[in-house]
Amino acid sequence: QLQVVESGGGLVQPGGSLRLSCAASGFTLDYYAIGWFRQAPGKEREGVSCLSSSSGTTNYADSVKGRFTISRDNAKKTVYLQMNSLKPEDTAVYYCAALRMFVSNMCVMTQTAYNYWGQGTQVTVSS
Repeated sequence: QLQVVESGGGLVQPGGSLRLSCAASGFTLDYYAIGWFRQAPGKEREGVSCLSSSSGTTNYADSVKGRFTISRDNAKKTVYLQMNSLKPEDTAVYYCAALRMFVSNMCVMTQTAYNYWGQGTQVTVSS
């Protein structure tokens, strides 16, 4: 069974950091782009970042550029989202998703393109 599982969420003060993990189960990440998405209360889910299967391409939402970094460790079948300088508006449920790609140096932040989704992990930024 192919699935991804997020972890690493929690409560953090403004200006703090968290690292989210997205672990793949039942498949290897070598041929998959990974996207991170989030949904804040009362808002639609939005794209945060994505990483191509080759790790050669990354994309970030304007709201997180310079603060968040996406990376992957294929040996551990895990993708990370390092979140620094967190703001209250980053509060949301964060989801990772996997997309089988035949182009290794490409990723998209289009939700409907992704095949496998995790259950999400809550990130709360509050003092």
